Amino acid sequence: MRVVAKFGGTSLGNGERINRAADSIASAIENGHEVAVVASAMGNTTDELLEEIEYDAEPEDRAQIVSMGERTSVRMLKGALAARGVEAMFLEPGSEHWPIITDEYGEVDVEETTKRAHALAGQLEDVVPVVTGFLAQDLAGNVTTLGRGGSDTSAVMLGKHMDADEVVIVTDVEGVMTGDPRVVEGARNVGEISVDELRSLSFRGAEVVAPSALSYKDRDLGVRVVHYQHGDLLSGGTSIEGEFQNLIDLQEERLCCVTIAGRAIRNSPGILGELSTALGDEGINIDGVSSGMDSITFYVDTDHADDAEALLHDHVVDDDTLSSVTVEDDIAVVRVTGGELPNQPGIVKRVIDPLSDAHINLYDVITSATSVSVFVPWSDREQALSLVQDVF
Repeated sequence: MRVVAKFGGTSLGNGERINRAADSIASAIENGHEVAVVASAMGNTTDELLEEIEYDAEPEDRAQIVSMGERTSVRMLKGALAARGVEAMFLEPGSEHWPIITDEYGEVDVEETTKRAHALAGQLEDVVPVVTGFLAQDLAGNVTTLGRGGSDTSAVMLGKHMDADEVVIVTDVEGVMTGDPRVVEGARNVGEISVDELRSLSFRGAEVVAPSALSYKDRDLGVRVVHYQHGDLLSGGTSIEGEFQNLIDLQEERLCCVTIAGRAIRNSPGILGELSTALGDEGINIDGVSSGMDSITFYVDTDHADDAEALLHDHVVDDDTLSSVTVEDDIAVVRVTGGELPNQPGIVKRVIDPLSDAHINLYDVITSATSVSVFVPWSDREQALSLVQDVF
């Protein structure tokens, strides 16, 4: 196998952990695998360096300063590998074989990076490259950075462009857990998770793999998260499956919206769960939910409109905080789905502005970490789809 192993700051936090990392790399090499390594700054070095910049530093100077953590890590890890008889070289911006190049706007130069990564992959039979994570270099030779979580991005990007079989993210958690073990008793490891699931978790606080890294994962590239104490790069942890699908889709089924009104309904604990459960128990699928201070709207298939209205009306009668329920038919939904959406500032505005300019009424706009759904009149569905497609 060809493996790119990324070691996070915690997994390189002291000499003992650096030795553990070197042992795992040496073991993989002894078993006949090709390994490239991406190293983060040791411990909290980058944050500590940033805290010490108490003056108005130029971007170039700031990049040089914060790069010192990764520059130290690769030297430490290269030395530990050499002590084990493993031929290794450290790579940092400015090195002859440095692979990750950005353009004048700070964006990754895909063509140049791919060419350099392929060249680096050709050396893996003879040497283990230990690459500084988080850092890049522009065509003029200046140090640039890949942003928060950039070491994860470095690893998955190199895995893709080096035609690796797998990227292994070595960190301080045993893969993805069912819940935060510091909060939830009995939290356990999830053996597999999709990129869509993980990206949604990542944008809502789960610190496992940087969201920016997942956009580089394709279907043929395996990505796995393991604990630094595991000691084996080739097993355990959580496997991240699939790839992001960039789609603009018009749902074929006609929808209706069922709106239930009530006094300060948002401040009524459990009311959303109660109403959703009632619909689910009757086999009514909920296509979308939106809520305001005094209302909750469920989008369901038109065929279930009468049943949903009757069911929710029973709850209105039984609950003094609820006032009334109403239904509107003939609604369509256009969905934009893609792993890159969170990295595109103003994406919601870009989607809805053309619809507004065309005087298409918007019933709702519902967003998630990787999708934007717009609910429009059924009669306007084809025009709405065409306008959204033109945006992309």
